[in-house]
Amino acid sequence: MKSSLSQQAVMNVEKGEEIVGGWATPHIPQVGLYKLLAKKKADGIIEWAHFIQRDNGLKERVLRGTAKNREELDMVIEVANKNLLKLFGVTLQATDYDMYTLDGKKTSDIKQ
Repeated sequence: MKSSLSQQAVMNVEKGEEIVGGWATPHIPQVGLYKLLAKKKADGIIEWAHFIQRDNGLKERVLRGTAKNREELDMVIEVANKNLLKLFGVTLQATDYDMYTLDGKKTSDIKQ
């Protein structure tokens, strides 16, 4: 049975929510990429997901949390960067991210 994109996604953006940003490390040999995605919910709370994306596309060790504001999110990124720098010599950098509609179309391919 094929699962829907919403079940495969690390984060779903619902109506009234907005993307805050996406961050990723450079490629780490034998590991892949560490990524962090964040969105602002309709109530103003920022929800984030931090995970490893393996070279085959598999997403592992998904950690989730919330931040009251951008300052708290920046603290989450700072802590992640300290650990990534210590372990792998890399840090998260702002990056582009892929977004898809539930019918599988890449949002950048949709004509407005």
